[in-house]
Amino acid sequence: MLLRGLRGALGWALSCRLPGPGWSRGAGGALRLQEAGEGRAVYSPLVQTARCYARPAKKKQQALLSHLDDIPPTMLKKDYANVPIIDKVDDVVKRLLSLEMASQRERVKIKMQQLADKVRRSPSDRGSCEVQTAVLTAKIQTYQEHLHMHPKDKRNRRVMLMAIDQRKKLLKYLRRTRYDIFERTCKVLGIEYMLPPPYCRRMTRRWVAKKAFCLKVFNEVQKRKAPERLKQRREWQAKARAAKEQALQSEGTPV
Repeated sequence: MLLRGLRGALGWALSCRLPGPGWSRGAGGALRLQEAGEGRAVYSPLVQTARCYARPAKKKQQALLSHLDDIPPTMLKKDYANVPIIDKVDDVVKRLLSLEMASQRERVKIKMQQLADKVRRSPSDRGSCEVQTAVLTAKIQTYQEHLHMHPKDKRNRRVMLMAIDQRKKLLKYLRRTRYDIFERTCKVLGIEYMLPPPYCRRMTRRWVAKKAFCLKVFNEVQKRKAPERLKQRREWQAKARAAKEQALQSEGTPV
């Protein structure tokens, strides 16, 4: 409906007046420029714009390097890597059992295992903070590549943000308890850890009045407790002085 209205208005505007010599009206009332000797018509830019305005140009998506590219496609799947007769099978069977024909989920599992092997403390380590961080790192990189191709996928974006928050908690715990392991894990996995921002509270009139009242009450309590604290301090000093005099007398040294 909009296209019909645009074409009608354009035809009425072009029927009122021709731009100048050398122009003629073609089929449908469109203006075209007669070029001598070539036998072809060049339509005006306005007509070309009106014809192609509803065809948006598609943006070419740049190819993104995947974090799974370092996995060789000839590598066998985990279930078939240690089979003794795998070397005797046909090449077609090997290709079917390799990662070339595997799904992305299986390749991501291989990537998780590779990253976990780099940071694990011992061969039997399967649940330490470093291993969990490596697994979450592989998942986060997979979600980032998916969202680069499908930016409107809100469900996967939410899952990715939850994984990032969980990894931040693990790195925060490692940084507080084992700083050497924390540095090694960030270096091996290529993670740039940023400190959380300091707590900042918005100041309101109610909050300012409440804080002033609390400070006033605290100062008043300190004033009331001052005589009692002074009395206790003098008693402690007198006891310390008496104990020192008694120790000197026991040694036989005059005070």
